[in-house]
Amino acid sequence: MQTRKQIARLAGLIYLIVVLTGIFGLMYVPSQVIRWDDAAATVNNIIASGLLYRLGIASELVSYLFFLILPLVLYRLLKEVDNTHATAMVILVVVGVPISFASVFYKFDVLSLLSGAGYLKAFEEDQIHAQVMLSLESYSNGILVAQIFWALWLFPFGYLVYKSGFLPKVLGIFLMVGCCGYLLDFFGQALIPNYSQLRISFYLTLPASVGEIGSCLWLLIMGAKDNA
Repeated sequence: MQTRKQIARLAGLIYLIVVLTGIFGLMYVPSQVIRWDDAAATVNNIIASGLLYRLGIASELVSYLFFLILPLVLYRLLKEVDNTHATAMVILVVVGVPISFASVFYKFDVLSLLSGAGYLKAFEEDQIHAQVMLSLESYSNGILVAQIFWALWLFPFGYLVYKSGFLPKVLGIFLMVGCCGYLLDFFGQALIPNYSQLRISFYLTLPASVGEIGSCLWLLIMGAKDNA
């Protein structure tokens, strides 16, 4: 039977995979290829960096797959703290992950649009470029909806960390505050025109980043006290 420390370090390893693949697929690759104000440049970037774009898709899928596994391992670690919150944590992730997976379909649509298939000759170049940007926008909208669940699961997780007695309470606080920050960021993006120009998204999501990366590293390096 695995000890609490072994389960904690397994959770930390899975969490690290989620974080690293998520950063690469959700942040780095889009920053290299997508230019929201220039469809032609975006298309050229995707064509020129086809392997990078595909690696971004693969990285996202790996991230979501391990994100689905993560709460199941965390449940084993934290169910004795509060089974109701541990169950809620699992449910919120299991509901949200399919939305994330479904959103990636639109990135595959982009590859189809740029494949040079014969049926695409019916479209002008500008029309294909517009379709590419529409697919990327649809992908972003799907990820925005998934962000609701990325936010909500952090609250029961943070509560469990705070109450556990074998994980740092400060990380639990960051996670719970991060839940609120993610939700505020979602509503900002959904309700406020030109929200990105306000440049507050980073600050709203910073507590979640600190809580998640901090929890990941603590679980991986320190584990959890077996006698707590």
